[in-house]
Amino acid sequence: MHSQAPDVGVPSLLDALRSGTARLHVALEKRLPFFAPRLDADWYQRVLQAYYGFYRPMEARLHDSGLIPIGFDQALRAKTPTLRNDLNALGLSNEAISALPQCPSLPHLDTPAACLGTLYVLEGATLGGQILRREMARRLALDADNGGAFLNVYGTETGRRWKNFLDYLADVPLDTQGRQHAVDAARSTFSCFEQWLDSQEVLL
Repeated sequence: MHSQAPDVGVPSLLDALRSGTARLHVALEKRLPFFAPRLDADWYQRVLQAYYGFYRPMEARLHDSGLIPIGFDQALRAKTPTLRNDLNALGLSNEAISALPQCPSLPHLDTPAACLGTLYVLEGATLGGQILRREMARRLALDADNGGAFLNVYGTETGRRWKNFLDYLADVPLDTQGRQHAVDAARSTFSCFEQWLDSQEVLL
């Protein structure tokens, strides 16, 4: 952790993360199949399985790193349990879920700043879920009880938890090098996620 006073005249951590990941974010969104005309229940299930195969080891790595700065409640914000519940609702047993392939290539989390970069990607993903939730409800009749809970993982708390996360980011003092570590980890998270989804053949 770089705890020096923030450098004058440089972008905030949030600004650096936004600008540093914008291109990767847009590129991934264009390949996600949620609005594809041919998306069906089987494809949706394969997408959730692939998401589980990324989130499970990713959240475990964050936890095991012991480097997440104080103030982030990882248990409250864990996505893996909701993904597991959705897959159960779609008909997969716990044994089948545990046997799903998991992403072997994850971001290297060796500093608190790197953890912040990865968390920025995972938390930011909850915002788009509101639109996806409505689309999947309309097209596949999915809701929180039959396989669509992950798309609305925070429910009515989505906006408040995002604001709280932004406040948390703003309170962590990072110098220029720390901000770069965060941006590098965020970019790596996007890249690893897209490559994993691609390997599972669930992207457009």
